[in-house]
Amino acid sequence: MTAINELFKRKLTVINVGAPLFRDDLAAQEVPVTQLDWRPPAGGRPELIAALDALSDRPETEAANAAAVAAILAARPVLTDLALAAVDAIPGMTPTTILHAGPPVRWEAMAGPMRGAVIGALIFEGLAADEAEAAALAAAGKITFAPCHEHGAVGPMAGIVSASMPVWVVENAARGNRSYCPLNEGLGKVLRFGAFGAEVIDRLRWMRDELAPALKAALAHTGGIDLRTMIAQALHMGDEGHNRNKAGTSLFIRTVAPGLAKAGLAPAVTARVLAFMHANDHFFLNLSMPAAKAALDAAHGIAGSSVVTTMCRNGVEFGVRVSGCPGNTWFTGPAQAVEGLFFPGYGPADANPDLGDSAITETYGIGGFAMGGAPAIVQFVGGTPADALAYTTQMYEITLAENGSYTIPNLNFRGTPTAIDVRRVVATGLLPVINTGMAHREPGVGQVGAGVVRPPRECFDKALLALAARAK
Repeated sequence: MTAINELFKRKLTVINVGAPLFRDDLAAQEVPVTQLDWRPPAGGRPELIAALDALSDRPETEAANAAAVAAILAARPVLTDLALAAVDAIPGMTPTTILHAGPPVRWEAMAGPMRGAVIGALIFEGLAADEAEAAALAAAGKITFAPCHEHGAVGPMAGIVSASMPVWVVENAARGNRSYCPLNEGLGKVLRFGAFGAEVIDRLRWMRDELAPALKAALAHTGGIDLRTMIAQALHMGDEGHNRNKAGTSLFIRTVAPGLAKAGLAPAVTARVLAFMHANDHFFLNLSMPAAKAALDAAHGIAGSSVVTTMCRNGVEFGVRVSGCPGNTWFTGPAQAVEGLFFPGYGPADANPDLGDSAITETYGIGGFAMGGAPAIVQFVGGTPADALAYTTQMYEITLAENGSYTIPNLNFRGTPTAIDVRRVVATGLLPVINTGMAHREPGVGQVGAGVVRPPRECFDKALLALAARAK
């Protein structure tokens, strides 16, 4: 009792764990107090704690995760080709297949922007003459809908890929696996935000008939483009590889411009191609995405691994795939609202829930995970440069490795946080951070803002329980 009395005669510096009510009372008495943001592992849920125990320090899981991490870090995505028609390149693609972003979703359940993009794709393909005919065709069960991710592909926002759209072909030189992505249309009224007016269809036709053949011819003179090296350089120039692609786009233009000059194109064609890319700062996004996809697919399907290989959203649900759960096993939860900056005239009521395959960049360890090296991104998604740095440093807590190919100068060239571990996400309660654009709820309006979002927790809870069940 004497010792306790002596203790309270001294000047105290208090660390408060848990409820901030105690911190507030002490602060009111001018007692120095540090609040520790602690929460019970796995939210205190017994079934999740049991699953964590089952997978903790398990040699099979550790070995599987080491193999998955090695595959991601060794990946060398190279742009090898531009296929002039998706049906000629993407496995399983048919003339009546429409690939979309996110986990599986039926036509009837699709969000407005995705429905609009499907309508535009059917008109572009000549399968429908107008909106009414396209909607009727989509509802009639005559179109096969499937996630891009289930066919080795990715697509931003609505993510729609149809048979005659040109697609980038990226090959992982370390493993030989390939990934695919359509070309970026730019901002404004574009298909990926659900627009399907005449200007959208005309642009898609020009991209198919002139832009893609010209870029394919230019690419033939490059011998392939090492995207890993290009992304690494772009990160050092202020990009993060998801919503800021100014440097990546500029580097790509510099790389393909000599090939365009050698391709024997009409000067007017070369001028139009260069002008289109120059006016579209997001052009490189559709290359960083398949680069990430090629790396992560190499790590998918490793029995016992708790590494996340896919994060994506269809505007209705958020979907996650994990290396240790075979094939196309999806763990889903409701798509979340994005918090950020809105364009003039728009607000939260206008925005569709989270949408697109572009979270593959965060899954790979760039995008939101690399915001600390791209402070200017906050002008687009909101927050401060300090927030951007905090997002990156947080992500080291839920990842297994640092990617030495992608370093962050203002973190003393520390590698980006890489290989999200389901176990760490559930144990800490810390969810991956994603920076993203916001689409209007209604098809055809376009982008209304950009911001930051995190996945629903249940995706990772479900994945952990499935992994634990498979480990028995």
